[in-house]
Formats: sequence, C-alpha cells, structure tokens
Amino acid sequence: MPELPEVEVTRRLIAPHLLGRTVLRVHTSIPSYVFLTPPRALCQRLQGRRFDELTRRGKYLLATLDDASRLMIHLGMTGQLFVAGASSLRLLSSTRRSSLTPEEQPAFSPDKHTHLRLELEDTGPDLLFRDVRKFGKLLWLAPGSSDPRLDKLGTDVLEARPAQLFEASRGRRLAVKNLLLNQSVLAGVGNIYADEALFAARIHPCRPAGKLSRRACQRLVCALQRVMLRSIETGGSSISDYIAPDGSDGGYQDERTVYARSGEPCPRCARPITRIVLGARGTHFCAKCQR
Repeated sequence: MPELPEVEVTRRLIAPHLLGRTVLRVHTSIPSYVFLTPPRALCQRLQGRRFDELTRRGKYLLATLDDASRLMIHLGMTGQLFVAGASSLRLLSSTRRSSLTPEEQPAFSPDKHTHLRLELEDTGPDLLFRDVRKFGKLLWLAPGSSDPRLDKLGTDVLEARPAQLFEASRGRRLAVKNLLLNQSVLAGVGNIYADEALFAARIHPCRPAGKLSRRACQRLVCALQRVMLRSIETGGSSISDYIAPDGSDGGYQDERTVYARSGEPCPRCARPITRIVLGARGTHFCAKCQR
C-alpha cells in the first residue's frame, strides 16, 4: 500500500502537470466502490474546473479547484496516479511483461482498471488514476465541506512531536506497531515504515504501547520522520504496484533494513530477521536488536 512517502512523491511530481490547468473532459470506468462520488456526478463537478492547489493529509491527496471544491484521492493498496505517456512494467500485464523487453514496451493505454482520466486543456498530458483492486477512493467535496475519513486523521507524522505519541500511548495495551498503524494517532504511517522505524529505534513491535517511555517515544518519532524523509528523497518504495507519476520506480526499497527481509541477516547483528503476523499485518524485526 502506498504510504506517506509515496503519496508525497506523487503530489510533488503531479503538481506541475496539474496546477493551473482546466479540465476539458472527464472519463471514468463503470460505477464501483472506487467512486465515493458517483462517476456521472464526478464528471459534472470536475468538467470546466481549474486545479489551483494540491495538498496532502496523511495518505490522502486533496486537489483544490477554482470554485473552492476539492477532489479527494486515496490510492488504497494498488492505486496508481500518473500522467499519460508513462511507460512502466508495473502498468503492463504479466503476459506483456514477460514477452516484451523494456525497449519494446509502449506507453500505457487506459484499460478497464483505469477509473479516471482527466483530459486537460493545452498541450500537457492527461492525468490518470488506475487501481486494479479498487481499494482506492475518489470523492468530490463541496466548498467548505469535509469527510469523516479526513476528520478522524491524527497529526501528520512529519509534523508530530514525541509528546503526542507519548500521550496517545498512555494506558494502551495494544502492541506499539498496531498503535503506529492507527491513522487517528499519527496520519501517514503504514506497514513498511512502521517496521523500518521500529528497527531504527530499537523497539520491539510487540511491546505494549503503554510501556513506552518518553525517551522511547522520542527515538521512535525521530526514526519515523527520518526514514520517511529519506524515502521521499529516493522516490518512495516500489515493492509491489507503486510507481511515480512518470512511470518510474522509487528507490527506497533498496535501502530497507527489515521490511520483507525475513530470514536475511540483520544489518546490525547478522541474526536472521524474524517475520510474524501482528494485527493481520506481516511484521519484520530483529529479535536481538529490538526490545
């Protein structure tokens, strides 16, 4: 699932292609649970409108239009937001992946999984939203309105202070890893960066959140911010479906220390990385280095 770094990279790279441009035509797929706003209504609300601002809250993108309404976009688990002309292995079927060399791969053509295509005025590229599993979300917000999905979000993790995590953890028996994944506590944290930050902070993912000391919260918040900023710098993690808006892969997956490295040696002590299932999520850690 794209997490804060991937969404922030997408925001930064999409913005130059989007801001100041007016929607000429809107193309959607058939109605599905991707559309919190029905496709026909979405077309009506977006056509003729100009994009003035693109911001991020946690894992959500918010595109503000010239009438002060907003388009909320959530990438879900497999959502991809990119510009027309992108060429990527992750945008092609497995059959075409195996039969074509990179040089032979054409630019992506919209398919049945492309749920939104915005034709924009002038000569710039169209904007496309694609999601194979349909866990992503598209929602139009009227001027001045919000949505419960946004209202319940906690502090963006890049703006969080250790004291906030300490206060949120008091009296909690659940594992600290599960607390980090609670978007009402720290918005933007997902499975990859929770594992990476807990390793960097030397905290066992199963430690009861209520037993975190102030010093541990300090280490953990600093680690979260450090690994996320580094991921943004390297273009995010392309482990499964994530691509940058131009179709390119991120680079942070090559710097992971524990996530999806089960059985590989710990970079600190060389003990094999352990994988368990915690809160229905695969969790990776070093049983020796993390306490």
